[in-house]
Amino acid sequence: MTRIYDEKGTIVPVTVVQAGPCAVTQVKTAESDGYNAVQLGFDEIKAKFSTFPLIGHTAKAGVGPRRHFREIKLKEPTTLAAGATVNVELFNDVKYVDVIGTSKGKGTAGVMKRHHFGGQPASHGTERKHRSPGSLASRATWRGQSGKPKKGVRMAGHMGMDQVTTRNHPLVKVDAANNLLLIKGALPGPNGGLLFVRKSVTARAVGGGQA
Repeated sequence: MTRIYDEKGTIVPVTVVQAGPCAVTQVKTAESDGYNAVQLGFDEIKAKFSTFPLIGHTAKAGVGPRRHFREIKLKEPTTLAAGATVNVELFNDVKYVDVIGTSKGKGTAGVMKRHHFGGQPASHGTERKHRSPGSLASRATWRGQSGKPKKGVRMAGHMGMDQVTTRNHPLVKVDAANNLLLIKGALPGPNGGLLFVRKSVTARAVGGGQA
């Protein structure tokens, strides 16, 4: 993350995202595959870091091996052909974007960190139980008869490493020369993580139309 200044001199916190260039590695159509889609490959790598099936797959499109692939379903057939390049200029007229990523993994966490529980009293006899969740009996499937808790009870467990979608981020700037997007706000995942950026599907313009 960094910050830039707008025309009024206001600080705008942004996340810098390297968005491409992406190669079109496959084009699917309703006639051949039953639906319309385009597959993008990102981050060109040496052949020794790929596999023979993926090397042949990308070679069929006329491009080198890629580290990451993503298929995007389309309502209408695309005009792009296999081997074409997609870069950040696709976002020139976009005002808001949705960002999909994998959140940071926190390992096994207790209820205070995972679900923001308040914990037990800090005094009055509490001993070595300050961060425990407390009683779960009232959440049993058959209260008074069975000790098995219902599904969905907030308890300690694995935290993070989930797919997270954050919506309606203002797209502050498109740097076509360096294939960069400057997106306002914090995005899911660690520095250097893989993100999928798309035009926002829920943002609305001030006049009432879709942005």
